Amino acid sequence: MELADRVAALPATRWARVALDGPAIATDPAALADALVDPLRVRGRDVLRVSAWDFLRPASLRLERGRHDPDARYDDWLDTGALRREVIGPLAPGGTGQVLPALWDRGRDRAYRLPRTELAQGAVLLLDGELLLGRGLDFDLTVHLWLSAAALRRRLPMPEHWALPAYRRYEHEVAPTETADVVVRMDHPDHPAVRG
Repeated sequence: MELADRVAALPATRWARVALDGPAIATDPAALADALVDPLRVRGRDVLRVSAWDFLRPASLRLERGRHDPDARYDDWLDTGALRREVIGPLAPGGTGQVLPALWDRGRDRAYRLPRTELAQGAVLLLDGELLLGRGLDFDLTVHLWLSAAALRRRLPMPEHWALPAYRRYEHEVAPTETADVVVRMDHPDHPAVRG
């Protein structure tokens, strides 16, 4: 797997922080992150899987403007401060290597209260999520799963179309196809095309 080779080639003398970014339902970055775990372990790298969906803000803040506000989804859903403090920062050079694997249970709208996980030097963090780039989060490798606007509209279930303006805004403001280290074209999910 080309992407596993790219991740495994990151320096093993420190932790590697890898973001897998893309519209959650339409491109399923979590599935790609899960698929990378075993190939990376075969290549000699320990792996920790973390989902940005476990670092959302409490519902009282996240949904303050309603459940279907695309600007709120873009600006207010992800707790970037907690993600930086609990996951990204501890794996920065000079960090402790002690990561909180999940913070907020969005279904029950309360903290998970999990213990920290200590990662050995050379381990890889695979963080899946959407709208991750352009937020000042420090990654060693960023992978963006891209769909054309037409494919995104087709692949996103109709009840989720309210989020389309958030994805358009992301394309316009962040330009993830230009800022990501690796872009995977997902218009044909059975035949993804890797660029970068």
